[in-house]
Amino acid sequence: MRADRLVAVLLTLQARGRVTAAQLADELEVSVATARRDLEALSAAGIPVYPQAGRGGGWQLLGGARTDLSGLSSSEARALFLLVGPAASVAPEAKAALRKLVRALPETFRTDAEAAAEAVVIDPGEWGRPARERPELLPVLEAAIVERVRLRIRYAAWNREPADRIVDPWGLVQKQEHWYLLGGVDGAERTYRVDRMLDAVPTDEPADRPDDLDLVEVWERVTAAVEQQRAAATATVIVDSGVVALLHTQFGQRAVAEAHLDPGRSRVVVTAPTEAIIARGLAGWAEFLEVVEPESLRRELRRLGAALVARNAPVGDAAPAPDSAPAPPT
Repeated sequence: MRADRLVAVLLTLQARGRVTAAQLADELEVSVATARRDLEALSAAGIPVYPQAGRGGGWQLLGGARTDLSGLSSSEARALFLLVGPAASVAPEAKAALRKLVRALPETFRTDAEAAAEAVVIDPGEWGRPARERPELLPVLEAAIVERVRLRIRYAAWNREPADRIVDPWGLVQKQEHWYLLGGVDGAERTYRVDRMLDAVPTDEPADRPDDLDLVEVWERVTAAVEQQRAAATATVIVDSGVVALLHTQFGQRAVAEAHLDPGRSRVVVTAPTEAIIARGLAGWAEFLEVVEPESLRRELRRLGAALVARNAPVGDAAPAPDSAPAPPT
């Protein structure tokens, strides 16, 4: 796991002083590109790892840190644990590595380091495209979680006007392209998308945090509720087999091919938050499919078709019937 490897990279730098990416790759039995990415990740997280250019150069841990990690500052230790902590939610080996690393820290840093290690969960499941950059407000949220102080956020939900909220921050989750803040508001669990936050300011008030909080369990409850909502409407359709891949593109994992029927035809089950979303997603492939159920979806497709004809018929003429349907995609 990457958490184990990052710890190994850091300890190798402390033991050897300076290494090249190639030397580190050989030491850890990874590719040179992977070793370079790990070094860059440590540096970008605020840990004093820097490249030295020129002959005899390489990567070096600055600041005189020793192999027992006592040379790391409090902020550097926090940055390290924010970086390697997420893997501990899924990998026992990473948990073991972090426990050893905690024991190597100065005692005054351990509380913050442990809080940082538990502050972030990475969910690799499919809800969108991979993240390309960290949100601007993420460092503010991470600091509030580690320091356990309340946040005042200005939040713009997709269907509401922006509003101020006081949140007890518990942790962060990265799922593909989005980051989410998990926390409490008046004792109730709440989830906020970080990219919908217009501002976030820490307060002087201590945050309430359940003693038995398990961030992974909280996120599992959130995802279960979201998945239930995303699958609130279901439809079964018979489609030309060439369209199945296109329905996967349209609906993602919510389009499941259940069976191949006669040559060239397949039965597919599609789910979505509402029937209207399914109807609009299927309408573009209308000549290649037939809705088996529900009947209400068949009615909605007929309504959409009638509206399309009414709005796009030639001026002063009835809409002409097509001579033949186009060939299905292959």
